[in-house]
Amino acid sequence: MNAVFSFGRLGALLIKEFIQMRRDRITFAMMLGVPLVQLVLFGYAINNDPKALPAALVVTSQDQYTRAMVSALETTGYYRFVRVAASEAEAESLMARGEVSFVVTIPSDFRRRVDRGDNPRILIEADATDPSAAGNAIATLGTVASQALLREQGMEAVAAENAAGQLQVVVHRRYNPEGISQYNIVPGLLGVILQMTLVMMTSIALTRETERGTMENLLAMPASPTEIMLGKVLPYLVVGGVQVAVVLAAARLLFSVPFVGSLWLLVGAIFVFVMALVLLGYTISTVARTQMQALQLTFFFFLPSILLSGFMFPYRGMPGWAQALGEILPLTHFLRVTRAVMLKGADFAEIAAEIAALSVFAVVFAGLALMRFRRTLD
Repeated sequence: MNAVFSFGRLGALLIKEFIQMRRDRITFAMMLGVPLVQLVLFGYAINNDPKALPAALVVTSQDQYTRAMVSALETTGYYRFVRVAASEAEAESLMARGEVSFVVTIPSDFRRRVDRGDNPRILIEADATDPSAAGNAIATLGTVASQALLREQGMEAVAAENAAGQLQVVVHRRYNPEGISQYNIVPGLLGVILQMTLVMMTSIALTRETERGTMENLLAMPASPTEIMLGKVLPYLVVGGVQVAVVLAAARLLFSVPFVGSLWLLVGAIFVFVMALVLLGYTISTVARTQMQALQLTFFFFLPSILLSGFMFPYRGMPGWAQALGEILPLTHFLRVTRAVMLKGADFAEIAAEIAALSVFAVVFAGLALMRFRRTLD
């Protein structure tokens, strides 16, 4: 064996590696796609100071002072009034379903109290399940509302410290009044952990058979593609069940996360979510040729799920196109379910749309997996 260094042999090895990279299209796409996705998402989609948050208005009169309050809140850029609720019960339902982040209630005697100088008050209820999303919007309330009322009264010259006594803004932080971040993060971690492990494990279900040379034995069995798929994914439902039990127990015992909703409702939603995940992983395994490719595709799916689902960054703070992408990710809908059930005590009617979306994901992934499996039989 010639131990002398040879540039010719080195060049031949380099050419061989470049040819191999060119043939491995999935790996090459990951090398270019992952950095591009990171740049776009972190550069355009991530925003820790969300604006135009949806709000509902509960009001019984349309006097000039009420209009001044609403206009002032909208001018801040943080509030976007999308509904005028007919009652407090309707506003409560809107917030429980996550359709609005704020409920602004202006009492019927607001105008009379303003004219009499009798400490007028307005009530603003904020969905505090994600403390960071509503923090800046709440911080601007007192000054903006007081200044708007003074302008409407023609008293702009009054000093700010005197203006503060003219209006009382009562803020109720719903579902997480102390603003404890663990109450928002830990329920979200349940979905993140399930997605990271289950999709990764099931994504190598078929590629592992191919690499070990046992795929021919599997295909020789008198089993249909549906039976093979179920045989591959159903055992991981047990794994998911164990993970769910561990995370929920840790959430309660270690972090004291409240659980005010129905446990069985949450378990049912988790079952649908886990089924969608294992079917997604199985679909990936029908596309990838090697276990490494399967893991790369899993990571490519995992990255936008973490960034666009509302787990790490406020969902409402993202631009419209990023929110639209987030809607086609199962994790986005599951996070809404877990936080609604655990923190808000939501019932089935309030999370039915999210469970329906998870069910659609499961059906679509199952169909794609069966189509790909039949097409890749050799």
